[in-house]
Amino acid sequence: FRRILAASMALLSQGEAMLTQISVDAYTRRHPVAFNASIGGHYRHCLDHFTSLLRSRERQEVNYDQRERDVRIESEPAFALVLTRQLQFELEHLPPGCLASTMRSRCSLSDTQEASPVTGSTFGRELVYAIAHAIHHFALIAIMARLQNVTLPEHFGVAPSTLKHNAGMATQ
Repeated sequence: FRRILAASMALLSQGEAMLTQISVDAYTRRHPVAFNASIGGHYRHCLDHFTSLLRSRERQEVNYDQRERDVRIESEPAFALVLTRQLQFELEHLPPGCLASTMRSRCSLSDTQEASPVTGSTFGRELVYAIAHAIHHFALIAIMARLQNVTLPEHFGVAPSTLKHNAGMATQ
């Protein structure tokens, strides 16, 4: 529980650091080479997954297809920062046993299927998914920031396994 919670808090802290140093223009600028996406759009997408999961605890089914997609998160870094801190607070106050609680997960796998498949899962497994999913979107955010000459924290968007691998290579 502590390791998964620490990972989610570290990830959201990276987001918090990014939000406190990026300009609104850089956050909202769309990049044609990146499917016309913005940093804010990717960040909103990440927070949507955490929000969907936390709000689904009582229902015991998370539906990643029905995210809120609040455009204020992708257009207003200050609003995104408030939500980030709210998510941190909610995660810090989760009961320790909640990670083992069973739930169902629903997510589209194809644009040609009518219904999204539902799989059995646990809250902990879905939290790990939200973290891993966000790490990959943070990598895209880091690329988009570099395209604008925006400096982000040193390891922003780099997977923990990559950091460990690189550290091991440096000692050889």
